[in-house]
Amino acid sequence: MTRKGRRMTLIVGALAVLGIAAGLVLVAMKDNIVFFYGPSEVAEKGVAPGSRLRIGGLVKDGSVLRGNDQSMSFVITDTKKEVRVSYTGQAPELFREGQGVVAEGVMAGPMELRADYVLAKHDEKYMPRDVADALKKQGVWNEGQPGASAPAKP
Repeated sequence: MTRKGRRMTLIVGALAVLGIAAGLVLVAMKDNIVFFYGPSEVAEKGVAPGSRLRIGGLVKDGSVLRGNDQSMSFVITDTKKEVRVSYTGQAPELFREGQGVVAEGVMAGPMELRADYVLAKHDEKYMPRDVADALKKQGVWNEGQPGASAPAKP
């Protein structure tokens, strides 16, 4: 085999290995590419306990329960489905009922998340499109109020 042939074989082999590695990475990440799920998506997918994910939506009114220490529990809703969240730590400054929130953690059971991180959103600008659409259908989303801009495109 000539020098040019060996070089071409090496290049083709390296590209094949890179292609296989990229394919394996994409297959492994196919369900986790989305930034976060809404409660309805969690219910549809039937996420198994022990799975790590982010869930976004609104904190349901009347659902926040605070413990003696820094523990708390609340419900994230998209007005169709609900996910109960338990969290130990200091709540974000903007965290309150009716406010947008993203919780990251491990599923402890069906529709139950044990959160490691809770992020409060200052307005609905970053609301998932399906959550914003559900709020509009129910008349909760007010286009004219501050912070009620259109949801960001994914």
